[in-house]
Amino acid sequence: MKRLRTLSVIGAGEASRELRNLAEEVGREIARHGTVLVCGGRGGVMEAAAQGALSAGGHTIGILPGSDRAAANRYIEFAIATGIGEARNAIVVASGDAVIAMEGEAGTLSEIGLAMKIGRPVVALNSWENIDGVDRANDARTAVALALKLAARARRK
Repeated sequence: MKRLRTLSVIGAGEASRELRNLAEEVGREIARHGTVLVCGGRGGVMEAAAQGALSAGGHTIGILPGSDRAAANRYIEFAIATGIGEARNAIVVASGDAVIAMEGEAGTLSEIGLAMKIGRPVVALNSWENIDGVDRANDARTAVALALKLAARARRK
């Protein structure tokens, strides 16, 4: 059996309309590539990205901090309740073949660090300019294409 590719999308739990629009576009791009979206399953960037993926026929997985699957946003198809709080960030990034990091705060920063620690490629989309070792993109299409390219390269190693 061949496993579907996955991309994790991380970012602010509370996001501006502009950031939500960009996240929704990322989700649509992920779906267009036949890739599954993994996120934290809650609001802001996570909800918008999941909405975009689902609207384009893609699949969405939400890794929740609590033990209530009903806490997932309405665009999550597969809600995974962990009951481990913010420690779920490690599961979010480990579940993706690569990570797309959007604007966020401390939780997003921790996810970037965890992803780098376990060797997952990270693509920062219009964010996180000050972190060495993170690739950068300025639009959704480029971010998704780059993340998939880096993931493929990492698998060959």
